[in-house]
Amino acid sequence: MMLFAGLPFATLVTIAAVAGGLTTLFYILKLRRRPVAVPFSRIWERILRDKEATSWWSRLKRLLSLLLQLALLTLLILALGDPRITGSLIQGRNIVVLVDASASMKATDVKPTRLAQAKSEVKKLVRGIGGSDRMIIAQMDAAIMPLSTMTGEVGDLDVAVDQLRATDTRADVKRGLRFALDSLRGLSKPEIVLVSDGAVGDPKLLSEGLDFEGVELRYVPVGKSGKNVAVTGFSVRRYPLDKARYEVMLEVTNTNDEPVDVELTLIGDGQTVDVTRLSLQPNERLPRFYKDLAGASRTLEAKLKLASGESDDLPADDHAYALMPERRRARVLVVTPGNTYLEATLLLDEYLDVTSVAPAKYPPPGNFDVTIFDGVAPALAPNTGGSLYLNPPDEGSPVKLGRGLTEFGFDVWDKKHPIVRWMSMGDIQVAKGFSFKPEKEDKVIGASEAGPILVAGRRSGRKFVALGFDPRDSDFVLRVAWPLFVLNTINDFIEEDTSYVSSFFTGDVWHIPAPSGAEVATLKSPDGKTHSVPIKEGRAVHLGDQAGFYELVVKTEPEPTTSMFAANLSNIDESRIKPSDTLELGGKPTALPSGFDPGMRREIWLYLLLAALIVSTIEWFTYHKRLTV
Repeated sequence: MMLFAGLPFATLVTIAAVAGGLTTLFYILKLRRRPVAVPFSRIWERILRDKEATSWWSRLKRLLSLLLQLALLTLLILALGDPRITGSLIQGRNIVVLVDASASMKATDVKPTRLAQAKSEVKKLVRGIGGSDRMIIAQMDAAIMPLSTMTGEVGDLDVAVDQLRATDTRADVKRGLRFALDSLRGLSKPEIVLVSDGAVGDPKLLSEGLDFEGVELRYVPVGKSGKNVAVTGFSVRRYPLDKARYEVMLEVTNTNDEPVDVELTLIGDGQTVDVTRLSLQPNERLPRFYKDLAGASRTLEAKLKLASGESDDLPADDHAYALMPERRRARVLVVTPGNTYLEATLLLDEYLDVTSVAPAKYPPPGNFDVTIFDGVAPALAPNTGGSLYLNPPDEGSPVKLGRGLTEFGFDVWDKKHPIVRWMSMGDIQVAKGFSFKPEKEDKVIGASEAGPILVAGRRSGRKFVALGFDPRDSDFVLRVAWPLFVLNTINDFIEEDTSYVSSFFTGDVWHIPAPSGAEVATLKSPDGKTHSVPIKEGRAVHLGDQAGFYELVVKTEPEPTTSMFAANLSNIDESRIKPSDTLELGGKPTALPSGFDPGMRREIWLYLLLAALIVSTIEWFTYHKRLTV
């Protein structure tokens, strides 16, 4: 039985009736002869006798011309209906092809790369889909990017395959499977095909919370070997109380089951500064530390290669990048009637340029990065920068004051916040103070049982931190936590964290420090391409997928502000590139794809158009040979 998947049958009949009638009408009009009067002669009598002898052949030729035209019209109309055999129409599959485009797919154990092999395998699947099958192709790395719609058009799917490119990120297979299940929900004969090298971490974790009931799971393995060494950690840390000094941490990993000798090269500002030969045991992770490394002031790179001079199978993780901590003198204004503990704390950091004024003389001339208000809260001047309020009065305080408190302390505090990170606040005793009534967008960093006592937030685009008591009314100033609190707050205002800040991880959403007043920035990637990225609350937001050095440009007055940062792969799962021939999902093993047999396309309309082309060619040939005229 035949069904029409294109135009409805009734519509086809209407088109056929109208077009067939017009064709026949034009044919009849073509046969009408214009009478012409000529003088009679016996020669015309002989011609008329010959004409009568051949008239039956002339009529047959003209009838053949009409039949060819009607046949051509019939083929075209049937092609518009897209006729399908009933069984073929019902058995169509809906297929989601997830192509692994993570860093491990850059491996060169198969030439030229694993991704190239994966693209070849996907094209075989595309050429083998049935006439009723539909397919969507999606690139899978740290994010999921559909490259086509759910379609059966081979040309569109081939274009989608050509758009696949490998990134320097991990493969988020669970997100890919969730996308595939969402795309197939409610569709008949759902099927998921995963094209990967199997470097996806723990397969059991991939299926947690996912329901594959009724979905066919297929797996196409790529790759053949897994010889690899990698730089799996690379960062620079500045010492908390000596910002002029820093330490470099580096980790190299041997993912092979055999020992290997490697050569590690450090490059500072484009020049080689250190070369070390290392011996790694099977599956060993070896950390290395460099204190006060000479020869580098801005950029630092680590390159790893086999001591034999050969290259391993994955060059992408043999190169790591870091940006050296850039230190400038921060201008700090202290508005206080006098506070020995505060002044002593600010002397601990030689990179602080401190100016102290009495409350009556605020604001002084000049621009400042940070202002500390000790017991006062005047109207903010434009040159204030970030503001730290110690025991602010109700009038002028950025946060409304709550009720007064006595004999209290920090019962809870945010241990991950950079201001109080790695600090013990629970044993601080406070004689008197007050709680705050923070706004919805404010961040409560510390609180007693009676309410918040340490709050951070923004007012008019500028950061602030407010402490709900005078430090001198507590033993806070007698503890190591006091200078750390003040210096951490200053560092947070001027975007200088004391933790590992030298590079981001590819595949993560980055929040890059940027001027607060701007809304958009231009980001230049390691490959030279530029992107427009939004700025939210003083951070440029971007999902990075390339390792290397980046440049961020923000349009500010009087001239643009330019900053640099680095990004690294540093993912041990991606560096373990030994391919897996099998993969288990949902508690059951996946199978190789089936039903993708390249051959003749099963869409009948294609052959109808081909037949129409043949009929049109015959008509053209017979007309010009005067056979149907």
